[in-house]
Amino acid sequence: MTTDTATTPGPSRYVRRLLARVRALDAARPWVWDATLTAALTTSALVDAAGGGWRTVARDPALPTWLVLALSLALTLPLHWRRRRPTAVLAALTAAALISTTTGAFLQAGYFQAVPVFHIALRRPPRALLGATALVAAPLVAGALRFPAGTPAADPLLWTYALAALLGITVRSRQEERAQEVRLAAAAERARIAREMHDIIGHNLSVITGLADGGRYAAAKNPERAAQALDAIGTTSRQALTELRRVLGVLTADRTPQPGLAELPSLIEGVRKAGLPVRSSLDAIDGHTLSTGAELTVYRVVQEALTNTMKHAGPGATATVTLESGPQGVRLTVTDTGKATGPLGSGQGLTGMRERAALYDGTLDCGPLPPGPGSGSGWRVRLRLPREDSPS
Repeated sequence: MTTDTATTPGPSRYVRRLLARVRALDAARPWVWDATLTAALTTSALVDAAGGGWRTVARDPALPTWLVLALSLALTLPLHWRRRRPTAVLAALTAAALISTTTGAFLQAGYFQAVPVFHIALRRPPRALLGATALVAAPLVAGALRFPAGTPAADPLLWTYALAALLGITVRSRQEERAQEVRLAAAAERARIAREMHDIIGHNLSVITGLADGGRYAAAKNPERAAQALDAIGTTSRQALTELRRVLGVLTADRTPQPGLAELPSLIEGVRKAGLPVRSSLDAIDGHTLSTGAELTVYRVVQEALTNTMKHAGPGATATVTLESGPQGVRLTVTDTGKATGPLGSGQGLTGMRERAALYDGTLDCGPLPPGPGSGSGWRVRLRLPREDSPS
């Protein structure tokens, strides 16, 4: 029996929620967190100073109370600016810590130097940690020279500073990783939208161009055919606008479905109206098991292949679209009878088709028709998509 951890209550879930709320509050009102932390640390330092707890580690327990209180404030109040000016705050705390160790107070508030060390590791270049190391070491060295006998061990302080720096580096690395993931996701989305725009605009403009050319020649001899061409141009233009709205609607969470196998006949009919004779056999439309994304891939491959035929095959070319479904998946073949002149497989459109196929573990081959008896010249695009266990 499996349990959904996303819906199972537990301590980790509540801790994550609490941390998320704290981060949201910090992002919205950073001064609240700065003031709260500074007040808490200042209060603890003053309680230690006023209660005399500092004398348990002091080298000179007879120091006046006013000096201890002043040093406690000097070691805590600057922490309010630790995020904006961590190096300056560490320098101020170091000055107070130097007085604390050279006078023999050895206040435990000196541990608070670890706070700006964390922020230096988090927000400053790595070389800034070298200067921070010199600053935190100065009071330790001064105390050891001033009171060589009976000086508290420096190991706990050094470990505290080292752990603070390591924590800052770790948090910084996580933030950079998340930022990199966001950049990669944004780049992938831009590439996907650019691919969609290329397919939509390239195909529909080619169809419109073909219709406009045909209408111009028909205008002198057959005005009725010219009017039909104008109607087809309007229909194709509206279809292009609709598809563009679908793509751009992704940015506003539009749920309009993308074209799929059911739209292939209308796509092919539009190409025929533009002047390219197309024969089609679309056996895989009925009873297919492709997901919505895979259907869009098949549609775009047919669209791009026919667009390339209209652009590059030359006059008198024809095209054939065959879509077959079998136990292993779906196979699409688009061929034309035009003149294959040069490698077209390096273009943006064909590259986009290969990327689409790879997303669904498919393969796409583009190239001239193989030589053979009666084969002639021409171009062939073959797409294979494996059968999916469960449609998405």
